[in-house]
Parts: sequence; C-alpha cells; structure tokens
Amino acid sequence: MQMTTQVNEAHRVLKSPVQRARYILELNGVDVGFETDTAMPADFLTEQMELREALEGARDAEALGVLERKIFEDKQVLETQIARRIDAARDFRGAAELVRKLMFLDRLDDEINAAYEELDS
Repeated sequence: MQMTTQVNEAHRVLKSPVQRARYILELNGVDVGFETDTAMPADFLTEQMELREALEGARDAEALGVLERKIFEDKQVLETQIARRIDAARDFRGAAELVRKLMFLDRLDDEINAAYEELDS
C-alpha cells in the first residue's frame, strides 16, 4: 500500500509543471519557501491585478474564454522559460522566481474554472 501511495504521489508531482519544477529545484538545493518568499516584480503584480479585475467583470463564457486563453499562453511561455533556466542555464534561483509566477497563474486558472462552474449552475 505504501508503494502505491508513493507512486501516486510521484505521478501527481510529475504531472504538474509547478510541482515538477519545485521538486527539481529542491533536488538542486534551492529552498522553495514559496509561502514565505512572496516578493514579485511590480509589473507582474499589476498584470495579475488587471487579470483578476477582468475575471471579476467576466459575465459570460466568451469573456472567460478570452481570459483562459491568455492565461494558457502565459503559462506556456513561463514553462518554456523555466525549462531553459533549469536545463540549459542551470539557473535554479532564477527558475524559482518563474515558478512563483506560474503558481499565480495556476491559481487564476483555478478561479476561471470556478467561474465557469458558477455560470453553469
């Protein structure tokens, strides 16, 4: 039973770009105290606030779809940058900042999915 639990946990980590990057960073000695290190660039935080305002103002599936596509594209860019920082540049500290950004986008993506569910109910 314990082995099955470990396999399931490994699958969960590998399936999620955020969790996979966190694991790789930990393996390379980067403290991933993302809960305590919340410093982010001001321009990124401004963009996040604008996206959240757009989400609050989204009244239909079309508006949510526009936001969802934007988040998807932003996440793809970040995932590519993270891979380059980790694999090519071996810049684990730089990758950690990008992972924090990806975590913001993941949360926003979850909120978009919740908004879709509210539209359906």
